[in-house]
Amino acid sequence: MTTTKPVILGVLALQGAFREHIAYFKHLIDSNPTEYSAYDFKIIEVKTKQDLESCDSLVIPGGESSSMSYIAERTQLLPELYKFVADESKSIWGTCAGLIFLSKHLINGIDEQKTLGALDIEVSRNAFGRQIDSFQQPLDFSKFVPDCHDFPTVFIRAPVVTKILDQKDYAKEQGVLKSENTYQNKAPVEILYSLKNYDGKDNELIVAVKQGHILGTSFHPELADDYRFHKWFLDEFVLKKVNAV
Repeated sequence: MTTTKPVILGVLALQGAFREHIAYFKHLIDSNPTEYSAYDFKIIEVKTKQDLESCDSLVIPGGESSSMSYIAERTQLLPELYKFVADESKSIWGTCAGLIFLSKHLINGIDEQKTLGALDIEVSRNAFGRQIDSFQQPLDFSKFVPDCHDFPTVFIRAPVVTKILDQKDYAKEQGVLKSENTYQNKAPVEILYSLKNYDGKDNELIVAVKQGHILGTSFHPELADDYRFHKWFLDEFVLKKVNAV
């Protein structure tokens, strides 16, 4: 009898576009039954400590980062999330608000807003402006996502990574919200993609990073009507961690 390996992929369902992520993963798995026949997938909403403890991987969706923070704290899920992101046998992906929530330092944070301190980055909220300034742009991610030359990235009140932090920044950075989580991710931060010459300006805006078992993106792949980014996360983060156990 053929046995399959169980895989539980959770999407934080406190607020935001969690249903879209769940639908994308289910479609991806259902559309590739032969490729994923060795696994028994469960894609679940994560709202409680028990939900989170069952997960092999967690996606933190786009939405409103301060609301996620407040709800996580009020429901006593915040300390459990601190522990989860520090477990390097797991994999995590944050999109837009999820990237903000994963950061160690936050510019333009709201009073009492908390972050998970999982990525050694400083992030600025709403870096592209208000909802009316949202946009879609095809980008070439083929350097890290196979055959992904034209991904339709969706930016909605998106954050950007303004700094890769080092030990000096932890102590000296002023005027920013700092995570209360003491976890130190020992992997280096890798810049996966930067927007160049956005709006005709001579600058580079970091919109995708990786640090060990954690991925962060400024944009919303769950709104792109394109499953390649979700497949890359599933293959390169979720399953590699599951198979390493």
